[in-house]
Amino acid sequence: MTTSTRGTGKLPAVLVLEDGRTFRGRAYGAVGETFGEAVFSTGMTGYQETLTDPSYHRQVVVMTAPHVGNTGVNDEDPESARIWVAGYVVRDPARVPSNWRSRRSLDEELAKQGVVGISGVDTRALTRHLRERGAMRVGIFSGQALPDEGIMLARVRQAPEMKGADLSAEVATKETYVVPAIGEKRFTVAAVDLGIKGMTPHRMAERGIEVHVLPATATAEDVYAVNPDGVFFSNGPGDPATADHPVSVMREVLSRKTPLFGICFGNQILGRALGFGTYKLKYGHRGINQPVQDRTTGKVEVTAHNHGFAVDAPLDAATDTPYGRVEVSHVCLNDNVVEGLQLLDQPAFSVQYHPEAAAGPHDAAYLFDRFVSLMEGQRA
Repeated sequence: MTTSTRGTGKLPAVLVLEDGRTFRGRAYGAVGETFGEAVFSTGMTGYQETLTDPSYHRQVVVMTAPHVGNTGVNDEDPESARIWVAGYVVRDPARVPSNWRSRRSLDEELAKQGVVGISGVDTRALTRHLRERGAMRVGIFSGQALPDEGIMLARVRQAPEMKGADLSAEVATKETYVVPAIGEKRFTVAAVDLGIKGMTPHRMAERGIEVHVLPATATAEDVYAVNPDGVFFSNGPGDPATADHPVSVMREVLSRKTPLFGICFGNQILGRALGFGTYKLKYGHRGINQPVQDRTTGKVEVTAHNHGFAVDAPLDAATDTPYGRVEVSHVCLNDNVVEGLQLLDQPAFSVQYHPEAAAGPHDAAYLFDRFVSLMEGQRA
């Protein structure tokens, strides 16, 4: 990615998909060019959390909500220390942000962090195209003098694909750090960072958990060096088929029957550890309004998602694995994609979505309590 100055909204910009379709608009954020996988997010709020979610590494996010940037950018809501999206596509950016916590405009923040975006795009048409053709590589180009469209298309097609991408180590912490329990400490959890969001250890800390966040390269010995009551595997970017190291670490955790909880990428890692395959969804689930049913209770939750891959596990029968029986605990009501796994013979489970979701919804926050219950049961 190359960038220069902040987009004025007057400089021309063009978005080029790998199948040759183009959309013209105006520069938004930094001016230059960028490449990634084109995906769309259906959330109507929480754009700051979306931008700073490490799971969006190397993705160009198209916002389906027409108005973006209305509340500006603050210093309290980021999920990590930087913006991770490769590019940003909006229809009608706010001309003047308005919120009591706002410190600067979204346009300014994108430019400051070198994120190339485009505005004035018919995002409804672009989203429909991606739904029909599937997520694909894309480039955004902006500036006074743009390359020929044939040259731009060739450069898009030279960009790496998401399938086969091993990205978790690129976004994870390099050094272990500790998030202390809020109030009385009840448990210690080793959290393997595959692209963790800041709200995740906070949700555990609220429940009296001291969280030791470990690099994606952590070994089983590193995990058990903190003497954990439970082990957590986080969300993250990339193709789970490449994540052989986290799978091997998780298998060691399963063999020791330590209480285990995984979300998003962690759900896919659990699926692989149990012997299931994973596959790439046509256009994925991204947004904060996805309906999921918890099959253990029958309850339907509105949930936050960000995943382009899924676990290939049977929906209607328990499966025998080397670690005991496992069943699909949660399913997406839009398309029957596996959204959770639960072992029946030991304390381990995972979900494909985000129970820590900020700015919401909070229907799935109970899953952290379920993790606490597993650790309480193991201690007893």
